[in-house]
Amino acid sequence: MTTISSKEFAAHQDRYFDMAINDDVRIRRKRNVFRLVYEPLAEEQAVLEPDDDLRRAITMDELRDSALEFIDKLYAGK
Repeated sequence: MTTISSKEFAAHQDRYFDMAINDDVRIRRKRNVFRLVYEPLAEEQAVLEPDDDLRRAITMDELRDSALEFIDKLYAGK
């Protein structure tokens, strides 16, 4: 088991992430202690599924057209 300060972890994250694969790494921050946990993900878990937010998204062309339409309305009112 390795216990380090949060400053040490911030300065050398790669080292401690690699170490967590085979060793218990704990990070002390003030009165709290956190543990790094290595949990390999299956390939299908690493890919996020599209959700409702993505389905509602607009393309850059739609954004540009909408912005230009809004600007035209602003200037038409003057």
